[in-house]
Amino acid sequence: MKLINCSKKIFLICCLLFPIMGSSQTWEVYDHNFNLKSRIAYDQINILGESVRVSTANNELHLLSKEFKPFLNLKGTSVHQYLEPWIIVKGPNGMGAFHEYGEEIFTPEYDDIQMFYTRLLAKKGDNYWVYDRMSRTTEMIGAYEQAILAKNGQVIAKTAHGYFLPISSNPNKMYNDLREVNENVIISHETTGYGLINREGKYILEPIIDEMQYLEDDYFYAFDGNQYMLILAREERADIKYTSYHKITLENSLMLEYIHGKLRRVMKKDGILLDMTGMEKVKLVGKEKYNVYSRENKVGLLGINGWEVSPSPNLETILPGNENLFPSIKTGKFGFIDKHGSWVIQNGFEEALPFHEGLAAVKNAGKWGYINKQGQTIINHEYDGVSRFHRGLAVARKNGSSYLIDQNGNILMDKGFDRVSLLPDNYYITESNGFFGLVNAAGKEVVDPQFDELRKEDTNIILVRKGSKYGIIDENGNYILPLYYKNILFDKASKLILAEDEYTLPKIEIEEKNSKKKKAD
Repeated sequence: MKLINCSKKIFLICCLLFPIMGSSQTWEVYDHNFNLKSRIAYDQINILGESVRVSTANNELHLLSKEFKPFLNLKGTSVHQYLEPWIIVKGPNGMGAFHEYGEEIFTPEYDDIQMFYTRLLAKKGDNYWVYDRMSRTTEMIGAYEQAILAKNGQVIAKTAHGYFLPISSNPNKMYNDLREVNENVIISHETTGYGLINREGKYILEPIIDEMQYLEDDYFYAFDGNQYMLILAREERADIKYTSYHKITLENSLMLEYIHGKLRRVMKKDGILLDMTGMEKVKLVGKEKYNVYSRENKVGLLGINGWEVSPSPNLETILPGNENLFPSIKTGKFGFIDKHGSWVIQNGFEEALPFHEGLAAVKNAGKWGYINKQGQTIINHEYDGVSRFHRGLAVARKNGSSYLIDQNGNILMDKGFDRVSLLPDNYYITESNGFFGLVNAAGKEVVDPQFDELRKEDTNIILVRKGSKYGIIDENGNYILPLYYKNILFDKASKLILAEDEYTLPKIEIEEKNSKKKKAD
């Protein structure tokens, strides 16, 4: 088993480094209507989460209140990682950890700190300590070659002799191997076999299984003796959902059962998806989508809930479809069939994509166009690549440029871009010569590609950058804040916007009273 460093785990929200700087900068604080509320002076501000704001001021790293006032010295020089509720800081002597409300957990003197929702694991040399948020206690758990906080909250520790679970109820029990797989269980391996261990460090499936493989979610494939099993791992127990003395194969997300050497069943995570005699082969054609071929020269499209297209003769491949039509291949050519396997649009295309909004992209003579459900060409075959239609618009590419087109084939804005990308809010990012622009959901250009960075933060609020200067524009392309600032931050919890000014506050020297008195004398 290879232990994985915690910093690579997917649940880390962000990884940040911002050094302390020498002189304070001015930050202008605006409300959501862009009324100037105040000015504050910090070297740097970083907003880590809804309730976490961090700054450097007077060469110190501080937590800030909602009013951006420092209330806790974090005793470090930079924020290394943040995972709610933990802040990991880095200082001259090592790493430390704080709760986001300000409680110091570990002083900044450790080589490494790993985070879990309710636990921290700190390392110094070969020694490890665990902080438990529920009991609010810190415990040294021993010296190990390596240790990680597993996805289910247990600590997996490695020595030259084997593996241990030092915060379980049996910390001295040694395992041949321990492998984290999800947030609920660990796969263990002992001389007696494989087993499953829960968040409490207890067996929910004793180590008696000859082979075990993680599928997905909480499902496992297992083999013991001459018996195959499908297992669902629950918090307190493992349920064996399916057993068979017939061979079950598992390869490339395709799980099949053979009875007396003949293919008989297509399996899902917890049992039988299809039981059919006369199956010859099964091919995966999409996520949980299968082409099932029979000895009668029929093929059907099988989904997780059963047949999506009934087994039909004289077909080579049926692909996942949409709007009750399915791209299919016969004699090497694409057409569309219905759920009964009948041809609705005859096979005559080189390639085809599923229907969306009543149109499907098809390829002929090396070029893409679009047809309707009657098979009529609606948009001519003139493009090198196309996307599906989304809210009446699609991206089409020809002669090295990408265009936005409507369902009549009209090119919007009458110009092409190097790239056009759909955003989650239905806007489009356009790119030309390394610069970025924006098109709204109706296909109207907000701003042409001219910015080094462009990010839609909220309705009518778009962050832009040219070189080292930041500004904000609205959805008409007008500047709300000029292209002037060194940085702009969005505090969504307080609905405030912070803009870092180039202006540096001057140092003001105040003469002491006794000095003035001497001069007066």
